[in-house]
Amino acid sequence: MSSGPGAASAPAPDPHDSPPASDAPAAPPARKSSMFSSLTVRNYRLFFMGQVVSNIGTWMQRIAQDWLVLSLTGSSAAVGITTALQFLPMLLFGLYGGVLVDRLRKRPTLLVTQTSMALTAIALAVLTLTGHVQVWHVYVAAFAVGLATVVDNPARQSFVSELVGPGQLQNAVSLNSANFQSARLVGPAVAGILITGVGTGYAFLFNGLSFIAPLTGLLLMRARELHVVERAPRGKGQLREGVRYVTGRPELIWPIVLVGFVGTFAFNFPVYLSAFADDVFHAGAGAYSMFNTLMAVGSVAGALLAARRGTARLRLLIVAAMAFGALEIVAAMTPTLWMFALLMVPLGLFGMTVNVTTNTSIQMSTDPAMRGRVMALYMMIFLGGSPVGAPIVGWVTDTYGARVGLAAGGAVAALAAAVIGLILARVGNLRLSVGWHRGHPRVRFVPREQEALAPAA
Repeated sequence: MSSGPGAASAPAPDPHDSPPASDAPAAPPARKSSMFSSLTVRNYRLFFMGQVVSNIGTWMQRIAQDWLVLSLTGSSAAVGITTALQFLPMLLFGLYGGVLVDRLRKRPTLLVTQTSMALTAIALAVLTLTGHVQVWHVYVAAFAVGLATVVDNPARQSFVSELVGPGQLQNAVSLNSANFQSARLVGPAVAGILITGVGTGYAFLFNGLSFIAPLTGLLLMRARELHVVERAPRGKGQLREGVRYVTGRPELIWPIVLVGFVGTFAFNFPVYLSAFADDVFHAGAGAYSMFNTLMAVGSVAGALLAARRGTARLRLLIVAAMAFGALEIVAAMTPTLWMFALLMVPLGLFGMTVNVTTNTSIQMSTDPAMRGRVMALYMMIFLGGSPVGAPIVGWVTDTYGARVGLAAGGAVAALAAAVIGLILARVGNLRLSVGWHRGHPRVRFVPREQEALAPAA
């Protein structure tokens, strides 16, 4: 692969889409493949199977960790501190983690980070099972996992392209998302059974042992079959170089800005859904669990549909983000619990479409030598948005009610998508065209020089 700007992993330009980098050579169009086509690649299949087991363990630890802190302190604030400590390293050091990932070989790096997270989970399991655990132990473990995630997250994200190459990247990223969301359906349920039956310690132990699967997969991979990319040499100013690289490319900076708005104001579902379950419908924890389950079902469906598509267009990202915001506004006005619950499925679907399309389009438009830094910035904005926005949307929800809070979050997402769509259209020298196609109305962006050829309204 080329190491210059706009590497060969960039998507082929679409005359009806936002522009690629001006100096980027076009890659061959990604072929439309089957839903599971990237699993034919042996190295990715090993990676995927390892993540199936590990993701279930990760969701189990999330539930067990919160429950343990609550049982030790009786304080919801302490649970919030635990979550903040786990995200804080990404906010503080995320970009530096991206610099390291661009310098290092991905597979050995992942062996180290995954091992460290396994040891942290096992240590917490031993402390819990022996009855010596204290809340500060959980705080330290959460912060340690957060530190490992600073490097592990961009390394895993960028390693996918080395496993499958640019032709299968869209499919592989989508299957990764489906994998994670499927574990979201299984992990909490298994964690609940373990916590109720034998205690939280065994949930931590399962998570620690679950890392055996991805570590084994990494060790069994064939190095000669990896799509090796040139690593960035050590040097000064690489962090600033990464930021300049992103801010100088509209096809990178604007999707990241959009995800920042969506993640900060519209993705705070723990705040919104718990408020609707308790304050609006007075249905309690059972309804909250049902809302999350139905949203996870929609997320899995969205990820699998993304896996079936052969390309990741910014046009799709804008449309999906606007639909996601509009659905939140509609959900905020629904009068009954069951109507609200049913809307969780399309909300999950469009939310996952936003996530997968952003992830894939950014990776495919990024020079492989810069991918670690770019993905670190993306993950820092995406993962950091919810903790930053939670107090804001929480205040709006407490002050004006759950319906106003959810509608406001949806309005921010829809408005941000519309504005950024217009910015990308202007950058790409596109204009809005409204007309008819095969007897149906059609709204699209077309190049200015083709406007005269667009069908008349």
